[in-house]
Amino acid sequence: MGALMLAEGGTFQPPGADSFVLPPIFGGVTKPMVLVVLSAIIVGAYFVIATRNLKLVPSKGQFAAEFIYEFSRNKIAREQIGAKDFRPFVPLIFALFTFILVNNIYGIVPFVQFPTMARIGFPLALMLVVYLTFHGVGIKRHGLVGYFKHVMFPPGVPKPIYVILAPIEFLQKFIAQPLALAIRVFAAMFAGHLMLLVFTLGGEWLLLEATAGFKPVSVVAFAFSIALTFVEALIQVLQAYIFALLSANFIGAALAEEH
Repeated sequence: MGALMLAEGGTFQPPGADSFVLPPIFGGVTKPMVLVVLSAIIVGAYFVIATRNLKLVPSKGQFAAEFIYEFSRNKIAREQIGAKDFRPFVPLIFALFTFILVNNIYGIVPFVQFPTMARIGFPLALMLVVYLTFHGVGIKRHGLVGYFKHVMFPPGVPKPIYVILAPIEFLQKFIAQPLALAIRVFAAMFAGHLMLLVFTLGGEWLLLEATAGFKPVSVVAFAFSIALTFVEALIQVLQAYIFALLSANFIGAALAEEH
């Protein structure tokens, strides 16, 4: 979670962005790098083990694995991409949802307590995968010229309006929407973890360093940190879902016959 930061004289210094910059464990390898690799292993191992001996009456592990897969397949990929085109993209949507979910949940796991999506490089890398996918399938479906026409010139709009609308649509589809996809999960994980740090480290400082009259306030700070942990858990799941949902939506929009 990071060391308790105290200035000279015992004044509490609240945690900031530097709390997310962790020193290398060895060589140039940092904790977030290790956690990202570990999350891929966790996801892969869990679903291999849970589906190794499938039963008609599933165990709890098999039921959870099937539920997550069915949710990714039917509630995200199928609904957003469409029944005609969704099947080839189920593995991608499923992988995005589960991978981001594990990396987000790290933020409330004891002794780990670091959501790797709070480092902007990781959401940007995932965004790049989605970016290349939905523009790639759009170009394959409509052709290069046809795809730009599909993106920039929605039907039913008076032609003079295209002078203003076409650049806006281009910026939205090629820059704004993809960046928002990455920034959304990054900002949620960064802000949530920072709030947990403030209340946890603040409570620790009040308990250990503050004058006797302020020590009871530490109980309030710790209570807030516990409550925020539950809220953060909900947000972590929601952000994984939203990232996968919007990714599927972008793919569906790129494949659609009409804008």
